Amino acid sequence: MDLVLLFFIFVLAAFLGLELIAKVPSQLHTPLMSGSNAISGITIVGALIATGASEGGSIGMVLGFLALVFATINVVGGYLVTDRMLQMFKKKGK
Repeated sequence: MDLVLLFFIFVLAAFLGLELIAKVPSQLHTPLMSGSNAISGITIVGALIATGASEGGSIGMVLGFLALVFATINVVGGYLVTDRMLQMFKKKGK
């Protein structure tokens, strides 16, 4: 693909993502966060496959490992934020 086309797709995806996230009400944030964590879990599986099947040499292995690290950080951080938001709705014991 042409580099300009790839850049256009990236900018369009970033703009659409920003517009969608800005319009989500706070009541729907926790369920959507859980759904995005599941998608990031699929990303971890894909990064493991890319790391293990890197026929491109060390560059493919490094990129697969970086994808694995970033997807893991995203999943763990998402679950921590979701857990913290759910703690806000629990009744405090006396």
